[in-house]
Amino acid sequence: MNIMTDPNLWAICALVFILGLLIGIFLTAGGRRKWRTRYDAEVERRRELEKAHEERARDYEEREKEWRERDSLRGAAVRDRRDPADDRPL
Repeated sequence: MNIMTDPNLWAICALVFILGLLIGIFLTAGGRRKWRTRYDAEVERRRELEKAHEERARDYEEREKEWRERDSLRGAAVRDRRDPADDRPL
């Protein structure tokens, strides 16, 4: 018996190939829609996160601007309360 001329071997190889195709088809049945919906959900989530990050960054910038303004006003108020006689050198 030669491997190339044995009809049983070719039949077994053909059946294994067809079995592999069928298993592959059954495993990926509806798979295109599933990954597409997961991808779309991920893209939407990413957009939401980017939007939230931009809003948070804008809010932090506004707060920091307000804090700096308060700090400068506080510093000016402290300077105004000092007695001019205390500022003279010893």
